[in-house]
Amino acid sequence: MNYKGIFGLALMILGLFLFLNNGDSFSTGDVFSTFWPTLFVFPVSLFLHWLYFGMIGPKGVGLVVPAGVLTVVAIVCQIATLFDNWSVMWPGFLLAPALGLLELYIFGGRNKFLLIPVTVLTSVSIVFFASFSLQSIFNSLTGQPVIAIVMILIGALALISGGRKAER
Repeated sequence: MNYKGIFGLALMILGLFLFLNNGDSFSTGDVFSTFWPTLFVFPVSLFLHWLYFGMIGPKGVGLVVPAGVLTVVAIVCQIATLFDNWSVMWPGFLLAPALGLLELYIFGGRNKFLLIPVTVLTSVSIVFFASFSLQSIFNSLTGQPVIAIVMILIGALALISGGRKAER
């Protein structure tokens, strides 16, 4: 990517930030506090990937583990910072070493034993993501009549289906 492309992308991100800021004043500290994962963590991840794929090659396969970990950490931290949902995004930190080890498996010697921690960490991360996401959704809908209506309908269906089985 040339310098005009990088400048254009940075300008678009800054414009989007200004647009979503609703006209409030902001400082350089606000930009750094909001986009620190993209500004500091993600470039290190890209640098490590570039070192492996562009410079060192298969001799330096160990570089892909921290590169994969930092990629996931940057994405998780950026999403959590932008939407202030650390309570839902924390399982992404369990997914980070899983991606790093998966990259080691793919670009390394295809050692099948690497898939064990990858599978365990990914499964645990998905379970926690699902449970905390559902909990967050349920908590946001708790005061809403939608939950009450759904519970009434499920209870009515349980009574109706349970009554039919008892008659047979």
